[in-house]
Amino acid sequence: MNTMAGTEYTMPRADFDKPVKILVVVAPFYRDVADQLIAGALAEIEASGGTHEVIEVPGALELPTAIGIAERMSKFDGYVALGCVIRGETTHYETVCNDSSRGLMLLGLQGLCIGNGILTVENRDQAEARSDPARMNKGAGAAAAALHLIALVRKWGSARKGVGFVPAVDEYRIAGDMKDTPKA
Repeated sequence: MNTMAGTEYTMPRADFDKPVKILVVVAPFYRDVADQLIAGALAEIEASGGTHEVIEVPGALELPTAIGIAERMSKFDGYVALGCVIRGETTHYETVCNDSSRGLMLLGLQGLCIGNGILTVENRDQAEARSDPARMNKGAGAAAAALHLIALVRKWGSARKGVGFVPAVDEYRIAGDMKDTPKA
């Protein structure tokens, strides 16, 4: 019995006045599924006028780490995490699903724009249905999520200045007058 309560809603594509740059991070354990997810994600990014770079990591647990490293060491507007975890006979499935998603969520709560495209499925048929760009297209959905978050960041502008005490050295930096910075 189908327990879906209706049809899925898809938001209109995010619109940008200047192009976005997205890092697509892929755990290709199931290569054919990963390739389908990548195809869907790249098509969505390109349809929004964005550019992309694709890197691979060993597994789903490494996706958040790679994104965290990229955020510290590179310049991307957002990230798409792609991979597939198929339930096996052990509890490893729950560990990988929960911890990879938790890692991405924690990065998102820190302000990173991340689309989570890690499939967590019971079998290969479910993985193939969700990765196929002509069917459920979850790669494109993850890219669209990242793009919508980037659009929100751009809409709301830059980070606000803090409130409270500012050290004297930082006051000079903020004012742009570094030549008069006091010596320690």
